[in-house]
Amino acid sequence: MFKITVQKIDSTKHTNDGSFLQTPFWCEFKSRHGWTYQRFRLDIEYEGVQNDYEVSVLNRSFAGGRFSIAYIPLFPALPFDTKEVSANDQTIEFGAFLHDIALALKPELPSNTIAIRFDPDVSFDDLYECYAYNKGLKIVSFADKLGLRKNRVDIQPPDTTLVDLTGTEDEIMEHMHSKWRYNIRLSAKKGVEVKKYTGKSVNLSEKIDKFYELTKETNARDGNSSHAKDYYLDLIKSSAHEIDAGKDVPLISLYIAEHEGEEIAAIMTLFSHDEAIYLYGASSNKKRNLMPNHLLQWTAMKDAKAYGSKYYDMYGMPPEGEDENHPMHGLYMFKANFGGRIIHRIGSWDMPLKPFTYKLYSFAEGLRAFWFKKVEKRLHGR
Repeated sequence: MFKITVQKIDSTKHTNDGSFLQTPFWCEFKSRHGWTYQRFRLDIEYEGVQNDYEVSVLNRSFAGGRFSIAYIPLFPALPFDTKEVSANDQTIEFGAFLHDIALALKPELPSNTIAIRFDPDVSFDDLYECYAYNKGLKIVSFADKLGLRKNRVDIQPPDTTLVDLTGTEDEIMEHMHSKWRYNIRLSAKKGVEVKKYTGKSVNLSEKIDKFYELTKETNARDGNSSHAKDYYLDLIKSSAHEIDAGKDVPLISLYIAEHEGEEIAAIMTLFSHDEAIYLYGASSNKKRNLMPNHLLQWTAMKDAKAYGSKYYDMYGMPPEGEDENHPMHGLYMFKANFGGRIIHRIGSWDMPLKPFTYKLYSFAEGLRAFWFKKVEKRLHGR
């Protein structure tokens, strides 16, 4: 159905557009933290129409190099106009598309690769349409013997909200909940100041130390985990280094909210030509009534707009968090009330290449996720 030719490439013009997860900057950064990566050009013919794509494929080894997983974030998108293809045909065509891409890439990947994991760039405004699409893909995969498996654990957050930055600042604020506009102004009125740091800041190491302290405080409160401190430092410094060298790569920044000399909240962001991403956040248990997180996000949004990003991605929210009884209702409302468009991506899909080893790995992966997300939180009373 799809005729696909694969060519390995060493360079690209797409260094600061599209999804940040596909940029060489991000992939090279990840390669310093346990991954390897390759970039390919895919020449794909579909119903007589030829299209060219570029894709980065990350690879991570496990069990001392005995096996590895290939990971393709935010790729591919639908290869056809959805207005011209019925919902049923969309799932049939897209299932075949993932299957054929995986088989075309397989010879280029390490021989110990047990599966190719996709996080497709396919999203819906309606959550239940997304659920229905995934159900359809499962049926198609079974009926057509494609071998695709919906992963139990999504790698990238499939549900998020995108704040449109193309309007004026007043227009952006107008789309927010009135309470959020009030909180932003209240925070500034109460004396909260937001300061921005980049990889060139002379006191960067000190500020990363503070960010990491706040991260540990947040993790203790919410029961989450985070990266090592060197991970954040490498990310922000490598961005500044590349930009200083004249390269067009995403800008990584650290924003810290202060009140009367006390640093009480912080976020780390990524700006590219297409998108701005709220990557990481942390806050103190103190002075939360001053609403520093609202002012942090608004400051970053204004800077992202000035940079030229088209939208600000809050990067993850509970899909059913609108329900007041949901345990993450507060997080959902915090992000949703900035007035963005809520979208639901279809999440992670696997194409097993070594089915037996993949089944063992998938079981272990699901067990690990259950332990950290359910058991450990209950043991800590969350």
